[in-house]
Amino acid sequence: MKLAFIIDPIELLDPGHDTSVALMEAAQLKGHHILITQIEQLTIVRGKAYALLTPVKLTPVKLVDKHYVIAQQWYELDTPQWLPLEEMDIVWMRKDPPVDTAYLYATYILDLVDPGKTKILNRPDGLRNANEKIYALQFSSLMPETIVTQDHRVISDFVKTHGEAILKPLNGKGGEGILYLCEGDRNINSLIEISTKKNKEPVMIQAYLPAAVEGDKRIIILNGEPIGAINRVPHGGEFRGNMAVGGKVTKIEITEREYEICSQMSAKFREDGLYFVGIDVIGGYLTEVNVTSPTGVREIDRFNNTLLGLKVMEWLEDSQDIKNACTFSTDLANPYL
Repeated sequence: MKLAFIIDPIELLDPGHDTSVALMEAAQLKGHHILITQIEQLTIVRGKAYALLTPVKLTPVKLVDKHYVIAQQWYELDTPQWLPLEEMDIVWMRKDPPVDTAYLYATYILDLVDPGKTKILNRPDGLRNANEKIYALQFSSLMPETIVTQDHRVISDFVKTHGEAILKPLNGKGGEGILYLCEGDRNINSLIEISTKKNKEPVMIQAYLPAAVEGDKRIIILNGEPIGAINRVPHGGEFRGNMAVGGKVTKIEITEREYEICSQMSAKFREDGLYFVGIDVIGGYLTEVNVTSPTGVREIDRFNNTLLGLKVMEWLEDSQDIKNACTFSTDLANPYL
């Protein structure tokens, strides 16, 4: 198969952490062709979605004593070519948030890829519709009490009612901008003003879960089924467990309650074309749904001696019914000709 990955610049990726690299390594191990591009390298020509696609060859990481050993030069790039995306069997949209204007325009370009020829993960309309904070509220019965508002008084009343709460920007990532609010904090009014841009932008407020001190569990879901989990424990005085802010990663199993959470969400994920998803669970409560570039695979593999990327590739091979006969040809080097 030919797999195109829409990613951030490859030189900025961490091969010992980024799930995108784990997926590309697995595809290479299975003998598939891997190409990479970025959202600014997508274009529309003659009504079709094109991309400047660069073949890449990876030197896979090695797991030694629970630590990844990374080659100094861990990737090699070949000559980039302009190619129609529908010459690919699979297109992975793995650009990190924020879901800004450029990101949304990229999903519109991907809408022009013929779904009868190419599978896009996750589906472009699903990415647009699934804000990683608000989408979870379709499963509100699984969540702690949660509101979304920009009203200062509503937020203040919520904090007074619960005593403690967590404020989350709707377009954040990696724990950025998340605040702990508690009744009696003399800074609370300023924190609300800053976060809502003086009542002009809504935020999510969730009742604080004391179980957060024990960890924020990331569960990876493939085609509606959980395939692995990792626990992220706040570290160094932080209340956030996100790996991006220094959360300590620990081995953990998926509980019966969490399997039930996944089961209740699986049909909706499939309906919306969200095939590769990461959900966050604290104390048996769903808190977020991550659909843009969910991570955690490297950490799960490190603790469990697994290769989840291979499981993903095997699923793609089993479900792949597109026999694309296209080959790379030099006459497509410039789509404007």
